[in-house]
Amino acid sequence: GVAFAQPGASGYAVPIEYFSQHQELLWALTVFADLGFAVLAYRLFGRTGLYGVIVFSLLLANIMGPKLTVIAGLQTSMGVILYSSIFFATDLLSEKYGRREAQRAVLLGFLVSVAMVVMTQISMMYLPSTLPQTSEFARSVHEATVTLFDYTPRFVFGSLLAYLLSQSFDVWVFHRIRDATGGRHLWLRNTGSTLLSQAIDTLIYGLVVWWGLVDLTTALQLAAAKYVFKFAIAVIDTPFIYWACRRESRRQA
Repeated sequence: GVAFAQPGASGYAVPIEYFSQHQELLWALTVFADLGFAVLAYRLFGRTGLYGVIVFSLLLANIMGPKLTVIAGLQTSMGVILYSSIFFATDLLSEKYGRREAQRAVLLGFLVSVAMVVMTQISMMYLPSTLPQTSEFARSVHEATVTLFDYTPRFVFGSLLAYLLSQSFDVWVFHRIRDATGGRHLWLRNTGSTLLSQAIDTLIYGLVVWWGLVDLTTALQLAAAKYVFKFAIAVIDTPFIYWACRRESRRQA
């Protein structure tokens, strides 16, 4: 049977032991949940929901990005897994609202990322409370915050550059493919634009962030391992964009 952990502060029992032995299944469920929430946000709030998806996913990917795990023998990060809905939302904005709206969302995401870096760096300058009744707790939270948000300049620059260039390219190539195919073959422009832009994102991040910390070959190997997961996610998200567009078309009919 499935062994459940004891309920924590939230009061919910979580099948931690089961998923610790089935990490590939957990990965698949995470991707489906991430894309499913993106479709739900679009169905409920339209373009505003997609803006929210991009902002939320960027913040979550930045917070959880340093968490490394191994799926199917390949090391990846939670940032890669949780980044999937950003490209999905950008492509859906391009499809339903046009290039201008998609590019606005990219710039909004960039501004949010810059603001997050600035504000988290400021927050870490505050010393933890030294009052006897809260000092131990305050110190532990402060140390955890520093672990999560003490970004190196290389990481900040690489992440922001990779996001801005890859997302802008995604919007551009999506519409180039759409124009070339006369608006047909949604799967081609969705998957093609995501695969190409994810390759740019991965390459820039690997070269800027990792090259110098490790040799060029190792940096490219790390990038290639992450791209395997990005490739799989790009294929998986295609049925979701058809689902979102089909449901919207039926509602307008």
